[in-house]
Amino acid sequence: MMSLESLLEKMWVDYCQLNPAAKRIYDLFVAKGETVLNDHIALRTFNHPRLGIESLAKHFKKLGYVEKNDYVFVEKKLYAKHYEHPNTDMPKIFISELELEKVSPFVRDTVNKLVDQIPQSVIDSETFAMSGRPWPMTYSLYSELAKESEYASWVAAYGFRPNHFTVNINKLKNFDDITELNDFIKANGYVLNKSGGEVKGTKADYLEQSSTMASEIPVQFDDGTHNIPGCYYEFAKRYPLENGKLYQGFVAKSADKIFESTNKMQ
Repeated sequence: MMSLESLLEKMWVDYCQLNPAAKRIYDLFVAKGETVLNDHIALRTFNHPRLGIESLAKHFKKLGYVEKNDYVFVEKKLYAKHYEHPNTDMPKIFISELELEKVSPFVRDTVNKLVDQIPQSVIDSETFAMSGRPWPMTYSLYSELAKESEYASWVAAYGFRPNHFTVNINKLKNFDDITELNDFIKANGYVLNKSGGEVKGTKADYLEQSSTMASEIPVQFDDGTHNIPGCYYEFAKRYPLENGKLYQGFVAKSADKIFESTNKMQ
């Protein structure tokens, strides 16, 4: 079985290939003498019987991850869980799924047809979390899905791979304040997600988050190559609970806005 370190490294390489801007931002931190640690990795899927959260979680559970909290996003028709490893230096894993019973028949039927084309061996593979798109996809179908659910269109276009990695601000030496970090990112030419404000959450929530907007990258569809939003880079600052330990969960109302980092930039 692949080691956790090897799997996470392969996921990072896949993510950077899809999101070169994240690697450039990572390098900016390194150039300032930082050791960048990852707070969490986010993955997306559908709650189809073959593809629910567990289809991705099972591979991490074999490597020691434990299920912690769950989250509901009513407006976006999403449900999510997060997982933690006993070694707190390992990133948390945040897995969300689109609730197919709550979407239109068009989206549900489209997803069902896509899922029917996935070999079980792909889902059972220990590298399923970065296996990419396992079905044919046209840009016209992607565009139709995006009209109802940006989330559904993203998974249809990219398949299974990290949607974002997250800089752990608590482990940085030069940035203690998320606003200061945001200013650094913007000064280097990157656009932040402003939905709900550049900083999502407060000290009172025990978690502050911000993220870049996903850069548009060329994606090969069956009907040509088109530029669409790829992945984004997130930044998270955690605060201590009353017991003195840093809060390790997520805040649904903040994550709801973070999801919009893969929306098309107007």
